[in-house]
Amino acid sequence: MVKIRLTRLGDHKAPVYRIIVADSRSPRDGRFIEVLGTYDPHLEDSLKLDAEKAKEWIKNGAQPTDTVRSLLIDAGVIESQKRTQKTKVDKKKKAE
Repeated sequence: MVKIRLTRLGDHKAPVYRIIVADSRSPRDGRFIEVLGTYDPHLEDSLKLDAEKAKEWIKNGAQPTDTVRSLLIDAGVIESQKRTQKTKVDKKKKAE
C-alpha cells in the first residue's frame, strides 16, 4: 500500500518535515517514491505543497496518514469527511 506521510528533517528540537509518497513498509526516514512538499510546524504559513501531485496520488489510491490528512484539509486539497464512531449499540443492531 502506498502512503502519503511525513519524514523528519532538521535539527534537534527544530524539526522540519517533508511530505512524501512512500510504500507503507519502508521506514519513516527511508526510501520514498516522490516528495510532495514541506511542512515546518514552527512557522505560520509553513506548508509548501504541490496540490496537483497530491490530488493525483490520492486519486490513484495513496492513503494519507492522519496528520497529513489534516494538513491536506487545511490546504484545501481534500474535503473534510466526518467520521462516525460505531458504538456497541450499532454493532449489536448490525448483528441482529
